[in-house]
Amino acid sequence: ISISSNGSGDGEFTFPLDADIDSSGNVYVTDLESNRVQKFDSSGNFLSKWGTYGSGNGQFDQPAGVVIDPENDIYIVELGNSRVQKFDSSGNFLAKWGTTGNGDSQFNQPAGITTDSTGNVFVTEAGNSRIQKFDSSGNFLAKWGTNGTADSQFNSPYGIAIDSTNNIYV
Repeated sequence: ISISSNGSGDGEFTFPLDADIDSSGNVYVTDLESNRVQKFDSSGNFLSKWGTYGSGNGQFDQPAGVVIDPENDIYIVELGNSRVQKFDSSGNFLAKWGTTGNGDSQFNQPAGITTDSTGNVFVTEAGNSRIQKFDSSGNFLAKWGTNGTADSQFNSPYGIAIDSTNNIYV
């Protein structure tokens, strides 16, 4: 199916960056430049949208990655606000975490996001060349990676995926 055309209306995008599908087949798409998320049914029909520019709860500054967890909660990682926001399937704000920096739970150009089968959240950071792992409430669990080209090193990682046996691909 094809969803969208260029623009800022319902079902239109200015810079769509990432998409994910929930267990009902609904498609969620981040729009980096329009600072919003749009939801479509499995046939591509527009259902809803949320987000405006800003740093408040439910507002975005360059929403990049999106992922739906096993409970159908939606996580959005933002390049501009250096944080993760969590929403229910209707777009209602549930939680947020992260600030700018290079410490635990801090981000520098977070771009990719995924979850594993138990609901843990993994975020790639292009600016810190690492991955951070959180539980579904945003509690920091682990981090790994440094800048470089050797095994387990990264150079501005963006995309991330996890397979059915919880192997991580960056």
